[in-house]
Amino acid sequence: MASESDQLVAHRYRLARELGRGGMGVVWEGHDTLLNRSIAVKEVLLPPELSKSDRERHLMRTAREARTAAKLNHPSVVAVYDVVEEGGRPWIIMELVRAPSLDDVVATHGALPIKEAADVGRQVLAALKAAHDVGILHRDVKPSNILLCDDGRAVLTDFGIATAEGDSSLTRTGMVTGSPAFLAPERVRALDDIGPPSDLWSLGATLYAALTGRSPFERGEPMATLSALLGEEPDYRRIPPALHPVLKGLLKKEPEERLSAAEADALLAEIIDRQAARRDDDYDDRPPARRRASRTTLMAAAVAVLVVTVGAGAYLKLSPEAAQGSARLPQAQAASPLASAPATSAPPATASPTPTVSRKPITRLWSSPAGWSIQRPTRWRGARAEAYTQWTRPDRSAHLGVEQQYATLDPHQILRDAEEAMTAATDVRTVRRKSAALGAVDWEFTWTAAAGHPWATEGRLYHEVRRAVVSGDTAYVVSWTVAEEQWRRHGRMMRQVMGSFTPGA
Repeated sequence: MASESDQLVAHRYRLARELGRGGMGVVWEGHDTLLNRSIAVKEVLLPPELSKSDRERHLMRTAREARTAAKLNHPSVVAVYDVVEEGGRPWIIMELVRAPSLDDVVATHGALPIKEAADVGRQVLAALKAAHDVGILHRDVKPSNILLCDDGRAVLTDFGIATAEGDSSLTRTGMVTGSPAFLAPERVRALDDIGPPSDLWSLGATLYAALTGRSPFERGEPMATLSALLGEEPDYRRIPPALHPVLKGLLKKEPEERLSAAEADALLAEIIDRQAARRDDDYDDRPPARRRASRTTLMAAAVAVLVVTVGAGAYLKLSPEAAQGSARLPQAQAASPLASAPATSAPPATASPTPTVSRKPITRLWSSPAGWSIQRPTRWRGARAEAYTQWTRPDRSAHLGVEQQYATLDPHQILRDAEEAMTAATDVRTVRRKSAALGAVDWEFTWTAAAGHPWATEGRLYHEVRRAVVSGDTAYVVSWTVAEEQWRRHGRMMRQVMGSFTPGA
């Protein structure tokens, strides 16, 4: 958030504070004093070198575009209420949506899970179809123009360069508008038959960015980006296979070969159905015999809780193992499953008639379908999503997590980003940073759990080591967390578990 203001626009719209600023203008939070409602106000900045006649044309164009966008009435489109002139500049009055952009969410929390990305894609498709049905092209679909609300709604905003099909007066010949990394090839080639497929291409590039952190054609410099867009194919190796068909269909360079909105929507709906059918809440890595024995208990005790993990951005469904599992343990063991003990069973009994008690292993090797593996503590409750796997001790005093990331491959930057995100959410105190084996980096710190945390106890102080490991084009973040008062006596197990992590091939 930037500067404060008390300016009144058009004797009606009071500006409160600046929300964002870009090359095309400034967006303010404001208040409609006539209708007594909160609003967003876009102050369109005109280039200072424009002549008086050019400024008048630009103002006329902005007013026409706003009136065009105001035709739309859809839950996934930010509503445009009014357009006025003040101080020789146009101001667009819009619905205020208090939500971060897709761009911000991916930058802060990492790539979207498959199901969420598909759901965002369907909602934006619905918004585009509503626009296309009345002859409006958006022309600037990109992650920063999609807002993700807490209630799950995805909202397409900034129809500031939208145009009605066939209305050539709204653009100047040879002028290409929009963000280079998300432009359709036909718009770069300045073809005459630009239509709805150009918005669908931009949606394809946007979904790609939601899964990797950037457009498939981003090269850091506009001309290099445009060259890649026209002459190169996207690299799909970092994209989950389930999304290959829809992205490849949307990113066909020839508009007539591209998927239609209906075809893309059908593919995304199928992805969502398949992901739902996988039922992550049934995740359990125990041997099949134990799974069958405790199925009744699982059905009775399972409580699914949606969470957003800091640094992962992955929506998880947590499901406990058998609620009575720890009750059958000896009292001392049930109170401290983290108690230091050998990771292997005790030696086999000899011929001595004296009975012996074998000590059960406290960790078990778990291999991820993604290729990585780790020795995870036994009897901890497990949950798995597309890019995040976790285990939590039943009393919520300890936690182990493994996250896969693709947007950033610098382990130092990964941990800096994680620290920034956590510091904004809770009280964090860094203990130390150090380099670990194989180029990994460790960040050790303490933090206090806030209300509503998915697994920790509110107000409790936790001690954590977070390790960033890069292997090939994938980064892994392994986190080990224990309640502060238990930290020292569980150091041996922490070293065993963290040291056992093996990245995927």
